[in-house]
Formats: sequence, structure tokens, C-alpha cells
Amino acid sequence: MGKETNVMLDLKAENRNRIFNAIREDGNISGSELSYRLQLSRPTITSNLNDLKEEGLIYECGSLGHTGGRRARAYAVNADKKIAIGMDITRDHITVIMTDLLGRLIYEKQVRKGFSQTADYKKYLGQLVEDSIQEHHLQGSQILGVGIAVPGLTTEDHQEIFYGEILHSTGLTVSDLCRHIPYPCRFYNDAAAGGYAEISQRPELSDVFYISLSNNIGGAVLIGHKVYRGEGPRSGEVGHMTLFPDGRECYCGKKGCFEAYCNAAVLTDTCGGSLDTFFEKLALGDGTCRTVWERYLEHLAIAVNNVRMLFDCKVILGGYVGAHIEEYLPHLKEIASDRNTFEKNGDYLLACRVKKNALAFGSALPFIHEYWKTV
Repeated sequence: MGKETNVMLDLKAENRNRIFNAIREDGNISGSELSYRLQLSRPTITSNLNDLKEEGLIYECGSLGHTGGRRARAYAVNADKKIAIGMDITRDHITVIMTDLLGRLIYEKQVRKGFSQTADYKKYLGQLVEDSIQEHHLQGSQILGVGIAVPGLTTEDHQEIFYGEILHSTGLTVSDLCRHIPYPCRFYNDAAAGGYAEISQRPELSDVFYISLSNNIGGAVLIGHKVYRGEGPRSGEVGHMTLFPDGRECYCGKKGCFEAYCNAAVLTDTCGGSLDTFFEKLALGDGTCRTVWERYLEHLAIAVNNVRMLFDCKVILGGYVGAHIEEYLPHLKEIASDRNTFEKNGDYLLACRVKKNALAFGSALPFIHEYWKTV
């Protein structure tokens, strides 16, 4: 008897989840359409709709139909019911974003603040989170969690940085850095977070390699819309792939790393540290910028061709430079295709769709996506 009861409870929970997610995916749907689409009885649909409304997860958003009879009530997800917060921590800045239950970006803020492991910095992080909640008029009970993108490698449980040379943060734990944030917190590798944000906006793609071209170079392997972390877990660390043996010195202490040839500073060092200025001058035909950019693309083409040879999948270019690269993608494809043994074009190369705050966004989204499975 107990086993039968458990089966019925599991079926009820599955039906509820299917109904909620069908409403979320459609955005505006009636009970009759839900019944038809999910092949569930009208009483089952009505009972679950009432429960979801009572919990504040959905609401009636109007009516549908023009048949002359009574118009069917339409339902939508209450997007503010649950919120996730994402942060991106760099040497000099902190970015804070919020995403709602539909996975939409609803708040973003960037502040200039040098990273440190001092008590004041940790308090500042906590205050940033609380300020963002108050600015959006939210309650603490609405917050699912806080994801933090960091330029380092994190443990499987997302609670510690085990390699953090860029910020000198090796060994830093969530419990230490986030002691003033009263919500579940996780660390995410910044490139993996960027890749996760990008794949979430591309339902047509399943397997991709994401390259983050920012102040540092990172990468992420995404298989079946999930980040593949590897055994280390160090998968995707394309920034330390050797382009030129005994080449330029990298911050990691080795020579010839992709990182040393294609980080954003290679471009911004010619323009006083501003990437926007670099691309403005490039668009105006500045000779120095053009020379630097051509060399940059040559080096980038070597890296993306290597990735293509290894994974034979789409390669998405993101990060600070990736946000500017779409205009120059045809030229990069030409350079990359010249190196490709099997293909005559570089159509596997894609410019990112998430051009701003992708790392913070990708750190928040896992909380939302996990919640979708639990309703």
C-alpha cells in the first residue's frame, strides 16, 4: 500500500511540474490547451492550476479564444516569485545582476572595487547584495541564491577556489568570502559561467565550445547544454593551450600560452586601457590598431582551429572582445579556414549573443534552472 501511495505522489509531483513548465515555456496558455498538450484530464489540470495560483507561482493573465462562447482563462508564471543573483568578481570591478523565474535579466550594476580578502571587502559584497534586493523591492524569501563568477578553478561543490592565481585567491572558500551574504552561495569559473549563459540563449545548439576573450582567456566545454568539467576539474582551460613554444611569458609562469597572445590587454594597451576606444579607432582606420588587430586575429585563428580539430563543434567567441567581434567575424573565418584541413569555411565560428554581464548572468541561471525542476 505504501509503495502504491509513493507512486501516486510521484505522478502527482510530475504532473504539477509538467504543468508549471508548460506555462513557463508558452508564456500565455489556457487550461484546455494544457490538457490537450500534456494529455492530462481537465480535473487534474484545474486542481494543479488552483494549487499553483494559491502558491503565487502563476496568475491569470487574461483570456483566450474568439469562438463566441465563454473565453478560456489564460495563465502565466509569476516571474518575480523567485529571483537569483549573479556576481562577477575581477581585479578591479564587481558586477551584480538579478534574473527572474523566467531567466530574464532584470537588474544589473557594476562598481569599481579592487579585489581583496579583507573584512571590509567581504562586508562590501554583502552590502551590494542587500542593496540590489532593496532597489528591486524584493523580500529575502524570494532569493534562491547567489552565484559568483571568479577567474579561477572551483571545486565540484562550488564552495572553494582551488586554483586562483589571477586574484591570488587559491584556497578561498564561499563561507569565508560570503560571510555577510545570508543566502546560498556558490563559486563558478568565469568562463564556464559565460558559456552557460550563452548556451541558455541558444536552444538550437546542444554541444559547443565557448571561449571568453576578456582580460584573461578562459573556455568551457558544453555538452547537452551542460558544462563538462573534466577530471581535474580543469576542462576547457584553453587559455593555457600552447600556441608558440618558448613564446611570450604567461602569468602562469609558462611561455607561449594562448592567454599571452589574445587577452584584452593586448588590444587595450594601445589605447590607454579602453577596449571601446580601441574598436572606435579601429573602425576609423587607425593604422596601429589595424596592425595589432590583424596579429590578434591570426593568433586567435590558430586557437579556434585547434579547438575545432579537437571537438568538431560550434565555437562561440564571448567575453569583452567577443562582444565586439561580430563585425570582424567574416575575416576571422577566412583566416581560420586557411588552417582547417577538412573545411573550406569557418562557419563553425559564432559571435556571442550575451554581450554584457554574461559571467554574472551565467552564475545566477543555475539556481533558476534547478528551481524549474522542483516546482
